[in-house]
Amino acid sequence: MDLFLMNTIQDKVLKLFREEIPGYLDKHWKEIPLELDSDLFDSPSDDLSDAIEEYQKEFGIDLSNVDWSCYFPWENTPLLTRWFKVKREDVEKNRKILTVKMFAESAKAGKWLYD
Repeated sequence: MDLFLMNTIQDKVLKLFREEIPGYLDKHWKEIPLELDSDLFDSPSDDLSDAIEEYQKEFGIDLSNVDWSCYFPWENTPLLTRWFKVKREDVEKNRKILTVKMFAESAKAGKWLYD
């Protein structure tokens, strides 16, 4: 029964993210939808923000204490530092991967499991 519950939650989370975030186009211009292991790093920020907001509502997971700078370090680096002191590649080389599966596993657990 637990496996069934897990798959149901994973399916719901994946469906939610697919509704909010478009897939990407392959070299033949065919849309490839998000999968559980898809890295959300290159997702449009507005779409990702909407997906996270909807996720919190749907699954009751509090993400207010998530350290987003682990996953999006460049966006969380002070503007003057970005302009004058560091290169984007250097800042992002140690970023953590953020996947749909992380959200699904957290939904199953009832809390954010990462950081």
